[in-house]
Amino acid sequence: MKLYQSTTSPFVLKVRIAAAELGLLDRIEMLDVSQEYKAGGPLAREQNIIKTNPLGQVPTLLLDDGTTIADSRVICEYLDGLGGGSLFPAEPKARWNALTEQSYGDGLLDAALAARYEGLLRSEEQRWQRWIDGQLAKVHATLDLIEGKAAGFGNRVDIGTITFYCALSYLDLRFTDLNWREGRPQAAAWFAKIAERPAFGGQKLG
Repeated sequence: MKLYQSTTSPFVLKVRIAAAELGLLDRIEMLDVSQEYKAGGPLAREQNIIKTNPLGQVPTLLLDDGTTIADSRVICEYLDGLGGGSLFPAEPKARWNALTEQSYGDGLLDAALAARYEGLLRSEEQRWQRWIDGQLAKVHATLDLIEGKAAGFGNRVDIGTITFYCALSYLDLRFTDLNWREGRPQAAAWFAKIAERPAFGGQKLG
């Protein structure tokens, strides 16, 4: 298998952590995207990826038989099936909880990215502060949700907690001034603890 990746993508980080937890990381060849793609922001499409994924974005997984699997959610579920099915719980209540947490974590990332690109791609006079504030309100609300749930995470590792970890890692990379740990001791303690797992701590953004 081959994975098109960018080392700054939290969605790629999610796939890499999932693969590491499932013992599949050494079966995946990592293909780095071009500097042009990395610099292009949301308007960029990686030309090599377009050949198999019209969106031209990471992560994109290429299987040995030529099949393409796109989007971190789909790739992680494919890898989970390949690796024994430990990250997507089978029991219905646990499954829907993990999938909902994944949606919240992905939503936090979508909002953070939208706020970042508004500031990054527009000149100061063109920026829409109301848009940025609205996106960051979603980020803060989801952080508060994570804080409320974190004490109950324990040692649970599934697609929900993996996604939350990737979302918080992205805030550490791109939103250091947000200081998400302030006032959220449970989330901060959980994040530090789960980062000690080799599959998590061994995969970094940046």
